[in-house]
Order: sequence, then structure tokens, then C-alpha cells
Amino acid sequence: MRKNHFHSSGNSKRANALKHGYKSGLELTVSEQIKQTEYELRYETETLNYIVPERKAKYTPDFVFTKRNGAFMYIETKGRWTTADRTKMKHVLQSNPGIDIRMVFQNPNQKLSKTSPTTYESYAHKLGIVHVAKKEIPAEWMVECIKQGEEVVDVKRFFK
Repeated sequence: MRKNHFHSSGNSKRANALKHGYKSGLELTVSEQIKQTEYELRYETETLNYIVPERKAKYTPDFVFTKRNGAFMYIETKGRWTTADRTKMKHVLQSNPGIDIRMVFQNPNQKLSKTSPTTYESYAHKLGIVHVAKKEIPAEWMVECIKQGEEVVDVKRFFK
């Protein structure tokens, strides 16, 4: 009898992540990193609409931060970045111009396939995702965001 890959208990990191409400060990690791900071942990709290040609769909980023200017920073973690995941991300970016989505990969140097020279990181850059990290959120990203209890900075604009 084959194991159900999504709910397999064979991977202890994954089983531990599932026990804590996350879908992967990487999501659990990143959430633990956030908990050790003064930033609010917001896991899968936002849902973004996007359009797949001929149908509407929804995407829920893994983590959400509010930046000092009031905009959102979305963090997506990926151990495996499947073709379906890459296609979805392409549609999300096309449907939400200017969105700040950043990727945390288990291994950004992983190739898309055995025969492809393209890495996860280079493909993310090709999609327009300029911020890519390995295994945890960089401190430079965090300082762009407000901490729990802080207020959004009201940026003065010349034109309203």
C-alpha cells in the first residue's frame, strides 16, 4: 500500500510541522524564527485573488508582514517548487502588479528538474521576484516591517 505523500508520517520534520499547523518543516522553521523576534506571526492570514486564464482562483501566501509604509510584504516558503506552483506564482504576479512577494527556499540553488540548468532562484528572478533567501527570512527584510504594537508610518505625499 502506497503512503499518501501529503499526509505521510515518514518525514519527522513534516509530521512535526503538521502537528503545529504548518504544511512543511520549512514553514515551521520560519515561523519559529519569527516568534523569536518582536514581529507579529501572521501565517496564511491573507488571501489574494488571481486569474488563471479562463477562471478566477485564490492564493494564500504563507506569511504576511505590514511594511512601515502600510503596504504588505508576502513571504512564500518552498522546499519543492513544482511546475504547478511556479505557474500559480506567475499568474499571481500578473494579476497583482507591484505586489511584494518574497521567496524563502529550502535550497535556492535547486534545479527546476534534472535536465534543467535553471535554479529556483534564477526562475524566481525571471518572474520578477527579486528577493530570495535560503531557509530563513533575512534581517534586512524584517527591518522594513512594523513590529507588534508599532504604527504604520504615514508617508506624506505631494499628490493625493
